Amino acid sequence: MVADALSVVVRVLVSPDELRRLLVEEARAGLLTRPRELSPKWFYDERGCELFDEITRLPEYYLTRSEREILERRSDEIAERTGARTLIELGSGTSEKTRLLLDALTRHGSLERFVPFDVSEPTLEVSGAAVRKEYPGLDVEPIAGDFERHLDELPSGERRLVAFLGSTIGNLPPDERYAFLAELGRLLGPTDALLLGIDLVKDESRLLAAYNDAAGVTADFNRNVLRVLNRELDAEFEPEAFEHVARWDTEREWVEMRLRSTRAQSVPVPALEAVVELDEGETIRTEISQKFRPELVAEELAAVDLDVAVTWLDSGGDFGLVLAFGRD
Repeated sequence: MVADALSVVVRVLVSPDELRRLLVEEARAGLLTRPRELSPKWFYDERGCELFDEITRLPEYYLTRSEREILERRSDEIAERTGARTLIELGSGTSEKTRLLLDALTRHGSLERFVPFDVSEPTLEVSGAAVRKEYPGLDVEPIAGDFERHLDELPSGERRLVAFLGSTIGNLPPDERYAFLAELGRLLGPTDALLLGIDLVKDESRLLAAYNDAAGVTADFNRNVLRVLNRELDAEFEPEAFEHVARWDTEREWVEMRLRSTRAQSVPVPALEAVVELDEGETIRTEISQKFRPELVAEELAAVDLDVAVTWLDSGGDFGLVLAFGRD
């Protein structure tokens, strides 16, 4: 079979078999001990991606609209400040918002290469081909990998712009966030830049509404992780036997999503050679979403040799985009 001229070759750093082994490892660590916890990375199978796309369009979910507003206003300035030859997008998905950066960098005349980096090879094949079609002459080099493990595989070169949008950084617990940022600080030099999306601390009611919408889409998204476990690990979770819970942790300044068992349950998970025993009311934490204060973000970045040049806020003061540069 002859490949389409617009198709892309995905560099695969994590295969489906490796992903399954990682899921087994993390599920064993997170489900067979208390308190119980799963990583939010396991939300994003095909159905999970569809549900999240629906979430981004909900009236309660301001994050995507707010970030897009900043990008619409500031992409040309980002292009001017960075002069990026290579744009690397971590957790790229469909790269929908990233078109604003691609357009600005194309107008600026500096962009030579786009590297979408995501865990899903099929998503990268589709989105990479779409970008190649829309931007003739642009080198599109997708990488299928885990940004928590494979940052050292990012392409080298001068004037790289690493975009990490959507406040995905907030899904990493503080120690993992520090390790991730420290690795970026090690990799990025003075001609390289980081564009980081951060959701800001705000009124609790608005935060919780964004993670517990009236239509119940986020609840379905949360329960979808159980469907992933059923399919991949032959587990026997009953998703409807769990309630979606979103709560604000005032001390840590993050939103937690949990699944709360509505009854006592014994759930066989053959891939783990175990049965998960859940009490009525017991929860599984499935996501944290850290909310940020710009001055503290600047301190965190400076501690790992990344210097903030500017932080832009949307018109409502809900969301921020941080542009930082590496050091010698």
